[in-house]
Amino acid sequence: MNMRQINATPGPTTFDPARTALIIIDMQRDFLEPGGFGEALGNDVSSLATAVAPCRRMLDLARAHDMLVIHTREGHRPDLADAPPAKVERGAPSMRIGDAGPMGRILVRGQDGHGIIAALAPDAGEPVIDKPGKGAFYQTDLEIMLHNRRIESLLVCGVTTEVCVHTTVREANDRGFRCIVIGDACGSYFPEFHRVGLEMIAAQGGIFGWVATSADAVASFDDGGHTT
Repeated sequence: MNMRQINATPGPTTFDPARTALIIIDMQRDFLEPGGFGEALGNDVSSLATAVAPCRRMLDLARAHDMLVIHTREGHRPDLADAPPAKVERGAPSMRIGDAGPMGRILVRGQDGHGIIAALAPDAGEPVIDKPGKGAFYQTDLEIMLHNRRIESLLVCGVTTEVCVHTTVREANDRGFRCIVIGDACGSYFPEFHRVGLEMIAAQGGIFGWVATSADAVASFDDGGHTT
């Protein structure tokens, strides 16, 4: 094994790149750009921009070291048969899931807003998980995909920290995966939620996993990060 050590909170941890996947959660136009679902809910979507460059750093790192990269997108079938009424009824009546917006129907698969932002576009061969809920394991084939590749650890980034990132990490933790959340590569519309969300992951000795930075991840592949 080619184990790597990464500086993290609550303490350093190790991972084997060959058994590790990078999961980039929901870096979609609907959440990051004006005119999408995030803005329809009254959020300042520019607050998520800080996560883009660190996510790109992680994407380049994973590709350079032949790690499995998985992208996720939250969205629903065009007929909204998989969209619970309680979810559809959120927000202003004229800008709800399925309604027409500047980037097509809001949070609907196949629409422009559902797509991943250009800066983080998937390469050919990188799986894209379309999920109907917050967690990337719910009603998807993510778990079997990870097991088929013998993945043990996950490097997790994306948006939003306290919702889809947190839900996915909790799901992964219950399934036995070691989660290292890349804090600066995550973002929230609410800075306090972002901060507390990361603290919750690492609390009590890493109750859900570890929190590191993209710089920590890059450094783990330097000579000093190698361990046997």
